[in-house]
Amino acid sequence: MVLGRGTRLFAGAMTVVWMVLVGPSAPSGVLHAGSQSAEAVRDVVPNRVLTWNICNPCETSSVDRAAEIATFAPEVIGLQEACVRDVERTRDYLESRYGLVYHVEYGTVLRSWGRCGGVPWSPGAYGQAVLSAAPMTDPVSVDYPDGGSEDRGYMAVTTTVGGRLVRVFNTHLAHRRQEAVRADQVAVLAADVARHERAIVLGDFNAVPDASELSGIWALAEDTDPQCRPSATAGCEPTTDWQTKFDYIFLRGFVPLEHHVQPTPYSDHHILHTDVEAS
Repeated sequence: MVLGRGTRLFAGAMTVVWMVLVGPSAPSGVLHAGSQSAEAVRDVVPNRVLTWNICNPCETSSVDRAAEIATFAPEVIGLQEACVRDVERTRDYLESRYGLVYHVEYGTVLRSWGRCGGVPWSPGAYGQAVLSAAPMTDPVSVDYPDGGSEDRGYMAVTTTVGGRLVRVFNTHLAHRRQEAVRADQVAVLAADVARHERAIVLGDFNAVPDASELSGIWALAEDTDPQCRPSATAGCEPTTDWQTKFDYIFLRGFVPLEHHVQPTPYSDHHILHTDVEAS
């Protein structure tokens, strides 16, 4: 009796020691190494989409990018000027620190050691990326026939926004004084967008709303800001540090519920996000 009771006490003591050393258990996929706390784990907002030119090369950490994105917890994210290594790290931090789990697809347009690091024989991939809480299908990555002064393109995936299947496009058009190049790029993009009754087009178009080269996309979709139209540019909220609207979320088959532009110290482009519903 004494031996049995002592054995049970010893076993109980060992269990307590084991719990102290290991810590409390957590459901798989909820808390991971590096998580702040259970309270930090969040769900995505199911009808929210976000676009952000994250600026590369820039002295910005993936920790900071993840923190900015987690503030809004969008269902779908479009990133431009995205290095694959940076996106992977940002995605890891979104999961480990905030419990936000995303699938990812890439629209690589070039491999650049200067922009994305790596080794000379294996430079980092650079272009666009789409992160989605829901799985993505039918991904495509298209290089524009003429990228202008730098290779440019668009990518597209099919995923779910607010419970509805939608084709999501993400692009970055030619910069500076390359209006004719951008017009040709929009023509390529618009031809693909027109094939879908429901589409969301994200990106940095490097053009103000009344620029003639954007007419092809305006004919198919409306910007998430109902006050911003080619004929009413005074109501367009700037999305860049130089007080210009270059970033858009064009909606086709969706209507905006509300949108916000959020300046950030981590890029020369602001974060643009919107909540939508199917029309």
